[in-house]
Amino acid sequence: MKCFRQQIGPRIHLISIVLLPQPVYKTVSISRYPLVVKLKLKDSVQTWLTSSINDPIVKIIAANSHLTKTQLETLLIDILADNIAGKSLNYDEKAHLRLTKARISRGSFNRTLKQARENVTKSIYTVILLGYIGVFESTTLTPYLEIANELHTYLEAYKNILNEEDDATEQAKIIALLRKELETSLKQLSSTSDISM
Repeated sequence: MKCFRQQIGPRIHLISIVLLPQPVYKTVSISRYPLVVKLKLKDSVQTWLTSSINDPIVKIIAANSHLTKTQLETLLIDILADNIAGKSLNYDEKAHLRLTKARISRGSFNRTLKQARENVTKSIYTVILLGYIGVFESTTLTPYLEIANELHTYLEAYKNILNEEDDATEQAKIIALLRKELETSLKQLSSTSDISM
């Protein structure tokens, strides 16, 4: 209760007012929508990553590359997660997209990403160097060029099966055959101990 005096004309009146308690805060409902969107994004990115990394051809090529599995995963997240999300993601959000169950810090994600980028850059410089000194003109690279052409054929066939619905089972058989031949060729090249240039 609050009391105050007020003069009305020649008289002073004592006025009392009863104040009812009013909340000083506003009740706000917490929306779960952003959390649901984040979980769907994480699920879709991780599903895509798992299928990409577990692809037999990717496994063979990655095993013989300068990238570790973790570096490849981190690089893929950095390059392609924005496209899947449909928006730009910060590095904290990208770190949470990793396949590991343990929480990855932004710093750890950035260190792994830096290592992956350095390895890719060094590999590109190696290819440039070999081209500059004339190694690519050698016939010892012919098997590698054939593999590259087979890989290109495989990818084109795979794209066609996704775009066309006509005779999908026949195309699937062709893709399976191409994939098997490619895997066999890659395994043979990667296991050759006397690779010479």
